[in-house]
Amino acid sequence: MNRMVGAAAFALLVGAGCSDSSSDACDPIAQTGCEQGQVCEEVVDGGTACFAPVVLRGNVFDQADDSGIEGATVVALDANRAPASTVAVTNASGDYEIQVARQRDTDGNPQGGDVTLRADAAGYQTFPGGIRQALPIDVSSPVEEDGVLVVETPTTSVGLIALPSGAGTNEIFGDVEVPSDSTGVLVVAETAGETPEGFTAIADRDGVYRIFNLPDGDFSVLGYAQGVNYNAESASVSGGEETQVDLTLSSDAPGTVTGSVQIVNPGAGQGTSYILVVESTFNEALARGETPPGLRAPEGTDLVDSGTWTIEGVPAGSYKVLGAFENDQLVRDPDFGQGNTEIVRVDVVAGQSVEAPSFKITGSLDVISPGAEGAEEVDGNPVFSWVDDSGEDEYQIQVFDTFGELIWDSIVPGSSGSDPEVPYAGPTLESGMFYQFRVTSFDVNDRPLSRTEDLKGVFFLQ
Repeated sequence: MNRMVGAAAFALLVGAGCSDSSSDACDPIAQTGCEQGQVCEEVVDGGTACFAPVVLRGNVFDQADDSGIEGATVVALDANRAPASTVAVTNASGDYEIQVARQRDTDGNPQGGDVTLRADAAGYQTFPGGIRQALPIDVSSPVEEDGVLVVETPTTSVGLIALPSGAGTNEIFGDVEVPSDSTGVLVVAETAGETPEGFTAIADRDGVYRIFNLPDGDFSVLGYAQGVNYNAESASVSGGEETQVDLTLSSDAPGTVTGSVQIVNPGAGQGTSYILVVESTFNEALARGETPPGLRAPEGTDLVDSGTWTIEGVPAGSYKVLGAFENDQLVRDPDFGQGNTEIVRVDVVAGQSVEAPSFKITGSLDVISPGAEGAEEVDGNPVFSWVDDSGEDEYQIQVFDTFGELIWDSIVPGSSGSDPEVPYAGPTLESGMFYQFRVTSFDVNDRPLSRTEDLKGVFFLQ
């Protein structure tokens, strides 16, 4: 029978294979020094020891009909989007199991915060992707099953959305040289031309990656990881083929990006964060893209107030700088007619420091429903509701699908002292598709004042 694992149970699971910080300590990188069936993990108070492995179990399925997807890749990521596992491949039923590296306390309880999942598959949109965000998975309370600590919850299963017809069918895969002090790499295959489009995968702790859904054509394959640079490689694919491209480390030093920000009229917002997004992956309509592991200021999950920020160890390349992208009750100032509100772009050269242009952040319009606390299921056409902006004259409501396509755009009068409620009146919503509503407030001079947060207002019709 399954049971929650406590200190007494862990004492049995650690067993005779346990090592400590002495000369015969096990190695968590090479995974040596433990008995079969155990893994070497770091211990909170220092040293290493052997414990029962922590594994995530789940299913990857088609969001439209719940059928399992075979051959999907799944990787667990930490708070800095660095892999906390190797990549798993789903079986014929869409099931997977991945072992997650976690620091332990002296009783073997997993530490180190939540993880999230990334899933990719041929013919499907990457998760997280578009407007969809990954939910945190708590690994601190696993269930012991036959000497393995299992985490299996609704959030360990992932529904994917099929790509529109005409999507590419080629794949690029390979191995990436991962530094000993790093745990993963963002790999980007960029199309040729003046405005390249980037297709991505996360190389796991062993450096394995696979990029799906590439169109026919020529690509530059690039690696992005904090603290290092990679030698770019090229590849050509066509006709649904797959091509191997391996990436090696460059001797070039990484760069540094610094910047400053003004937080004006913050409302309930107390602080925010800044991330670098690889420019070729940036979606203009959704104002989001792929961030290499670790390229966030401040590190981890902390927030900062107005002032300067710095991201060190930035690989050479072109980036968009995003601020207030998390649910922190702040947004980038939407009034692009004013100074310091445009989305910032920076070019990073190996070994050099670059200063990003400053920009402004302001308090957000808070979403009431749907999607105030994450993606929310709706029954039929939703009614959109948000906290009233007392200085507004009118609101613009926009609804996007998960691919960033605008499907409804409406102007409604401002509300007088009450929170607005506006029924959706656009095209028929598709079952299994995810959507996001966004609201921008305007004053009597048609100047935008504020808007809803980047990650809120997401809903789906089941």
